[in-house]
This record gives sequence, C-alpha cells and structure tokens, in this order.
Amino acid sequence: QVQLVESGGGFAQPGGSLRLSCTHSGNSDGVFAMGWFRQTPNNQRELVARSTTGDRLPIYADSVKGRFTISRDDAKNTVDLQMNNLTPNDTAVYYCNLVWKPPGEPLRNYWGQGTQVTVSS
Repeated sequence: QVQLVESGGGFAQPGGSLRLSCTHSGNSDGVFAMGWFRQTPNNQRELVARSTTGDRLPIYADSVKGRFTISRDDAKNTVDLQMNNLTPNDTAVYYCNLVWKPPGEPLRNYWGQGTQVTVSS
C-alpha cells in the first residue's frame, strides 16, 4: 500500500499564489504517473496536471495552463504544484494522485487526503 501525504494549500487572494506538495511512500521505479486533481462540492473530480513517466512534458487542464506548474522529483518521491495568478474558480479541494504499476499487475490509483484551496477577496 502506497501512502500519499499532502501539504500546502490554504487561502489566497485573487492574483495570489500557493504551492502544494505531495510525498509518496513507494519506490519511484513503480510510479507510472503523478499528478493533481481537484473537486468542488457540485462537480466531479477533474484533472489539473499530470506528469507521466516517459513523457517529455506534463499535461494541464486548459483552465490552468500558463498559471500552474507541476514538478516531480523522483529522488525525493515528491510532486509539487505551483499555482500562480489564482482566481476564485480555482477554489476546490485538491488531491494528489499516484498511478502505480506493480510488476506484472494492472495499474493502481492512490489518492492523498485532499487539501483545501480557497481563493477569495
């Protein structure tokens, strides 16, 4: 079982910045992808950004392109999300996601506990 621990988040004013961090307890060799999702009370969980092993570039939701940056450090087992120029529409619970590839087994999804991001004036 892989554990994910998130930190960061909190409150920001429009135009401000926040940084989320996530650390996993697994072996980095088994990581297929790491990323961040977010969810509001009335919406489904949506992908914000993802870094997939072997892919040259991460992917981003259109709504965050140019404002958010995902960075992954396999030596430290971490994935961070730098969020700049925040807007109230970014208000949500943010979840760290790890897609794990055990040898000879199907992919497995793991989730962090979620961290609240609130953007308001």
